[in-house]
Amino acid sequence: MRKGQYQFVTGFLLAPVALYLIFVIWPYLQTIGYSFTDWKGQSQTFGFVGLDNYAALLEDNVFLQAIWHNILFLVFIPVITILLALFFAFMLNAGGRGGAGGVTGIQGSGFYKIVYFFPQVLSLAILAVLFGAVYRSDQGGLLNGLLVKAGLVDAGRPVEWLNEPSLVLWCLLAVVVWHGVGFYLVLFSAAMQSIPKEIYEASLLDGAGRAQTFFRVTLPLLWESVQTSWVYLGITAMDLFVLVSTMTSGQFGGGPDHHSEVMATVLMRNFLYFGKSGYACAMGVVMLLLTLILSVVTLRATRRERIEF
Repeated sequence: MRKGQYQFVTGFLLAPVALYLIFVIWPYLQTIGYSFTDWKGQSQTFGFVGLDNYAALLEDNVFLQAIWHNILFLVFIPVITILLALFFAFMLNAGGRGGAGGVTGIQGSGFYKIVYFFPQVLSLAILAVLFGAVYRSDQGGLLNGLLVKAGLVDAGRPVEWLNEPSLVLWCLLAVVVWHGVGFYLVLFSAAMQSIPKEIYEASLLDGAGRAQTFFRVTLPLLWESVQTSWVYLGITAMDLFVLVSTMTSGQFGGGPDHHSEVMATVLMRNFLYFGKSGYACAMGVVMLLLTLILSVVTLRATRRERIEF
């Protein structure tokens, strides 16, 4: 590359890199610095407290409970979402009957892709309102209405979906999975369409069934897409602030009695409501570290030799 080309490329990169440093890296550095202080948020005067905020986190039962809830989401959200998306994508691309045209998806696969992807066009605010109506704790709620009509629930004692400690996390999990399956279905479908049909046809001619074809052919060839999806879903499971804060009870959500708390809701409550901004920054640093560790561990644990076709 000639000297003039270096200057041309550098000129184009200078502005994006500067914006990234100002609006992404610098706020991270500020947050790390504030986490070692007793900053109250409103005042510009604060004192250095060292690791006191991090020591307090180890004794904060609400925050520790929130970490446990994030871990549960971290386990179930990627597993359920990816399994459903893979199953639906396989059926839509290679689940039809083989014929003269070769391996095809089920009939109407194009329509199903639109239906499954539809939740992705809804914002989280709309999603919260929609499922707030689904989980209403009276007969006006969709679930309770169906259960009452089916005679499975007494009309005078409907299920408190979002106020029942043993149910609230699973209700939120269902919303996240419903919202995410369509996107990853389209992602996996695009990857499957790049796989030559001859590979499927050869496996079927050799006597392989649909299940064997999926696990021996499709999944290995899609592993890089699955790996990337796992990381993104893991990052989603570490946040969930908007959904929890809008759908559950309590200041910034987390109810009932902290049974749906996630780290982000505890952080925002301490930052905006209690005025413990330095302490909240320490929570943010912990979230950042856990997310980075999650990404690195996931990428290394799921690393496989790339398969060419």
